[in-house]
Amino acid sequence: MRDLFFIAFLGIFGLMGLRRPFLLVAVYAYIDIVSPQRLSYFLLNTIPISAMAFAAMVGAWLVMDDKKDCRFSVRQGLMLVLVAYCGYTTMTADFPVEALTKWNWVWKAIIAGIFLPLVLRTRLRIEALTLFMILCASTIIINGGMKTALSGGGYGVLNLMVENNSGLYEGSIISCVAISLMPLILWLSNHGTIFPPDWRVKTFCYALCLACMLMPIGTEARTGLVCLVILFGMMLVRSKKKFVYGPLLAVAALASIPFLPASFTQRMETIENHQGDESAATRVAVWMWTLDYVKTHPGGGGFDNYLQNSFTYFAQSTVVDSGGARIERRIVTDKGRAYHSAYFEMLGEQGYFGFFIWALIHGICFIRTESIRRLYRKRANEPDKYPDEAWISPFASALQQGHVVYMIGSLFVGIAYQPFIFMMLALQIGLDTYLRRLRKDAAKQALAATLNARRAVTA
Repeated sequence: MRDLFFIAFLGIFGLMGLRRPFLLVAVYAYIDIVSPQRLSYFLLNTIPISAMAFAAMVGAWLVMDDKKDCRFSVRQGLMLVLVAYCGYTTMTADFPVEALTKWNWVWKAIIAGIFLPLVLRTRLRIEALTLFMILCASTIIINGGMKTALSGGGYGVLNLMVENNSGLYEGSIISCVAISLMPLILWLSNHGTIFPPDWRVKTFCYALCLACMLMPIGTEARTGLVCLVILFGMMLVRSKKKFVYGPLLAVAALASIPFLPASFTQRMETIENHQGDESAATRVAVWMWTLDYVKTHPGGGGFDNYLQNSFTYFAQSTVVDSGGARIERRIVTDKGRAYHSAYFEMLGEQGYFGFFIWALIHGICFIRTESIRRLYRKRANEPDKYPDEAWISPFASALQQGHVVYMIGSLFVGIAYQPFIFMMLALQIGLDTYLRRLRKDAAKQALAATLNARRAVTA
């Protein structure tokens, strides 16, 4: 029955996309975020529905969509360079078979990030993709939030609909993504037009934000807690009532501690001392191995080249017995451990050049989004005077905050190529090119009006 529902749902959306091509973008976002093929028993998991959705999305744009307002930005060009370089490192990879497996989905994620800004030509389309990203992720977040509220969750215990602990169904990744979506959820609760922000929409958005905050607790992901603290810090800095909300947040955090599971507080304590937790200590050892690797392989080793790592390090923990508490040190030998950091993942797999291009893409997006936020900030404060532009600065701020949270979280999780972040980058690029076109059109209209006025005076 579940498989039949998924097929009917995707089929209806596909048919609707024949009349409205942009809906196929929504289908692609749904498949890449929710991964219904992983929830399927035997029908969807036997066919490459993600590749099919991608081909349908691009094909519909080529055949039916209007292309007069499409713009190609420098960041899209840099993404094109990145995917080409990833293809080169795949052909020269240390582990060709494993690298090809990862390449099969990475290239599609990056190409989608290049393609999506071409179709984000209007505010409605920008908001629609934002809405679908939130609703698709919420199918996982609401599920996890309810289970956390009812059972408390636990590290490696919380079941997010599938047994396969990868993609957005992995605890640290969904915690990072959930927190990064909170600014966009709050933006929709105030500026959305597809679902006008009445009391029902606001209630759903606030409840969804609560579910997002429950994800780090249910998964016991230290990454999620760090992301949440960073997000609250950024919101306070830009708040006009920071001296009111700051103390209230501190009191709420302290008051919530007695209600948190004991296993959660114990795991969060390992943030202070990474040597006391073998998982955290292993990550540091992998990062040190990566720095040594790129010194001799500056071009990178291709996807999944971490499989060759091997290292020995000291781990320490506090042991309490009849003799009292003492620090116990032991030697740990490990090999073939994943990077657990997007930065070291990109550095080890794509070398210095790939890492530079990747970092440059994110850096330019951050700078351009900040410039948009500042340019339209005064108009956001005067919604009656600028009703069509009051949404822009808050949206740019929400995108920027979500982007920063994701990049902070990716310090501790290997999510450099996740389709979700390339969708978020596409939103930032699409917003920038859309506004640039509006400003250019406004300048042309102003110039034409000036010339007409001069002609009238001359006549």
